[in-house]
Amino acid sequence: MANTDAREFQEQILAAARKVPFFNLVGLEVIEVAPGRSTTQMSWREDLAGPGGLIHGGMIASLIDTGTAYALLLTDELRDSLLAGRGLVTVDLRVKYLRPVAAGRITCVSTATRVGRKIIHTDAIVTNDDDREVARGDALYTTVDAGHGLQHTSSS
Repeated sequence: MANTDAREFQEQILAAARKVPFFNLVGLEVIEVAPGRSTTQMSWREDLAGPGGLIHGGMIASLIDTGTAYALLLTDELRDSLLAGRGLVTVDLRVKYLRPVAAGRITCVSTATRVGRKIIHTDAIVTNDDDREVARGDALYTTVDAGHGLQHTSSS
């Protein structure tokens, strides 16, 4: 893929991310995508906090799941698979919570660590505004044919 094509595909990915309803609901932003790497962010909000006022762990897990998936989109192997109509699905997601988040933004830097034929490995580090680690995560992905329940169905 030529540099112009890659840049255009990157811009399409970022534009599409801005339209994902869940991302908009929770304020999750895809800041950067590159082959094998992504940066995602979200801010602490009262409606995303648990009873103790800390950002809910599920929000951090969502940030990691999103970041690690977006780190894969521009890898040669996965880009070709997605353009051929296959979908990317999470097989396993693990999160290690290291520090609570009671305010500010959190940033997730994700990397693809191994792109195998069937299973794809990723890692993520989440930091706070002070650049201190608040969580680490890793995820496994695979691709599936578009016919495996990936089509959106509306109940209305």
